Amino acid sequence: MDASLEAAAGWLLQASVWVIPVLTAITLHEAAHGYVAERFGDDTARRLGRISINPLRHVDPFGTVILPAMLLLAGTGFLFGFAKPVPVDFRKLNNPRRDMIFVAAAGPAANLLMALIAAFLYHGLGLFSPRVGAWLFANIVNAIQLNVMLAVFNMLPVPPLDGGRVAVGLLPDALAYPLARLERAGIFIVLGALLLVPWLAAQAGIRFNPLGDLLIFVASEVVDLVPLMAGWY
Repeated sequence: MDASLEAAAGWLLQASVWVIPVLTAITLHEAAHGYVAERFGDDTARRLGRISINPLRHVDPFGTVILPAMLLLAGTGFLFGFAKPVPVDFRKLNNPRRDMIFVAAAGPAANLLMALIAAFLYHGLGLFSPRVGAWLFANIVNAIQLNVMLAVFNMLPVPPLDGGRVAVGLLPDALAYPLARLERAGIFIVLGALLLVPWLAAQAGIRFNPLGDLLIFVASEVVDLVPLMAGWY
């Protein structure tokens, strides 16, 4: 086989075992936010058709496609992304301060549940041929790793990430209000810490990626736990 065709085939194979995990992880993460918001009194997401398993309703060109591709090509060691945020009108929640915690936590909780479900699917691989089983196993492994990383990343206590909104709901007013004011700049602070700071350090010949290292450490611990819970060994 021509070297360029072989390289293209290898790239397509690699991409094929990421498409399903990425789309399901991001889509169901966002749908979970909308579903829980509806249960607590806000039907905004339902009226806008965002409580859906249709990925096209949730895909964000940058967060779902460009950012994961950048991280993959940059060799950061982890992969994550995000979809278009599900609209939630916190004023319509039955108890806005309290219910915001449950709405925000629903996305990461959905990711952890999907990671566990993917791990249990491992027990059905024997029903398929070795070649198909190998492809499905790669999907399962990627689904576990991606869902865990999304859950861990989104629980960083910085708005507008889910962990930030959980923190705002839990902290006393004196701490919650200053944290809430990071809503617009928070994602840029996090991405700067993940991408810009390590890049600047590398230009000076230094390896310095504290946030990325922390995320990888925590996610690795959880990833190791999920197959154990699913009875792999």
